[in-house]
Amino acid sequence: MTDTSVISPYAPHFVRPLDQVASDLESYAQLLRKWQAVQNLVSRETLDEVWTRHFADSLQVLPLLRPTDQSFLDLGSGGGLPALPLAIALKGSNRHFTLVEPNGRKVSFLRTVARELGLLVTVEGRRSDQIDSRETPTPDVITSRALASLPQLCSWMAPFFKPQTRAILHKGREHVDELAETVTRWHYDVVITESDTDRSGVLLTLTNLSVKSVS
Repeated sequence: MTDTSVISPYAPHFVRPLDQVASDLESYAQLLRKWQAVQNLVSRETLDEVWTRHFADSLQVLPLLRPTDQSFLDLGSGGGLPALPLAIALKGSNRHFTLVEPNGRKVSFLRTVARELGLLVTVEGRRSDQIDSRETPTPDVITSRALASLPQLCSWMAPFFKPQTRAILHKGREHVDELAETVTRWHYDVVITESDTDRSGVLLTLTNLSVKSVS
């Protein structure tokens, strides 16, 4: 069931009217439910709460974006979160999303959603470490949700990082320990934003990512 109340706080950041964004999100939700029968796209326990647990959670990235952010790279896209809700919200703005997902069935699902909703999305059916960073547009923003620990994410993100690149990452209560572990190997600046949808969750915005030299 469409629940615009959970996404309305982000409406000022939508490119289109709220009802159009909600309609596309509902189409996406229907495809999630249909494909969930043959491929585990999201946790079965959260499928009935897709608007609050997944869509609103994804859309809270919007207030952290800049007008100059045009190219997005999403690692470990799975069922398309957070990238597809963001692509739906920004549809018509010419922002391009590259989704990286090695699982063949999930790739088919992501491509189906992008095609049926007319989204400016490219799906890479490979792991990020199999992609030459020169093959993809330089990302202004890298996103990831529920994929891996922060140290591992830094290793996967580093080849794609350029001076203008930022990573906006969904993290849970473990983020404090992960940040402490990450600084032993990586240089970066970080801004921590409390999650709107998870009391123990945060969004980590990383800039100036580089590996520390070995002395």
